[in-house]
Amino acid sequence: MAHSAAAATTQYNYDIVKKFAIMALVWGLLGMSAGTYIAAELAFPFLNFDIAEITFGRLRPVHTTLVIFGFGGSALFATSYYVVQRTSQARLASDWMANLTFWGWQLSVLIGVVGYMNGITEGKEYAEFPWYVDIMITVTWVFYFLVFVMTLRRRSQPHIYVANWFYLAFILATAILHIFRNLSVPVGLFNTTSYSVYSGVQDAMV
Repeated sequence: MAHSAAAATTQYNYDIVKKFAIMALVWGLLGMSAGTYIAAELAFPFLNFDIAEITFGRLRPVHTTLVIFGFGGSALFATSYYVVQRTSQARLASDWMANLTFWGWQLSVLIGVVGYMNGITEGKEYAEFPWYVDIMITVTWVFYFLVFVMTLRRRSQPHIYVANWFYLAFILATAILHIFRNLSVPVGLFNTTSYSVYSGVQDAMV
């Protein structure tokens, strides 16, 4: 009874959940459409119409990025923000930080895929983002971690639900993977090119 009363009086931030859920559907639709188109290009090569921006080599990372980061990433943001609020019976610790993670993530995906179509890529499968987008993602992820942990600290429950431990593990593991996989030295502040700090086999293994 007390649980129901507390849940009824708590004003959760569902707006951020809805925005991420909507963008997950948008990116998912665009990503799968891109995947269907490049599959058709394999069977009918003339479908690239000799336009560099829509050739298989440029649209393939667009497809994978939109599905993995756009669709999958946005879905994970939406579900984690929903679950941490409901299981903690507490509103997200900071609305502006949560909104920053939304816009930071969507802009990172958008800038990344537009860059791919223009030939701007690191050339690493599933890690094609140029260095400046990597930085945007890192900053966004730091705020994501802060919002999640600060919300857990505000919980009105005595224990942390196991689902939140899994989400926290996902946040930390992804941060480690992203940072160490994308360590590179930019050629210049206004240059899209960067060189990995790893070389040869080590670069391929990381």
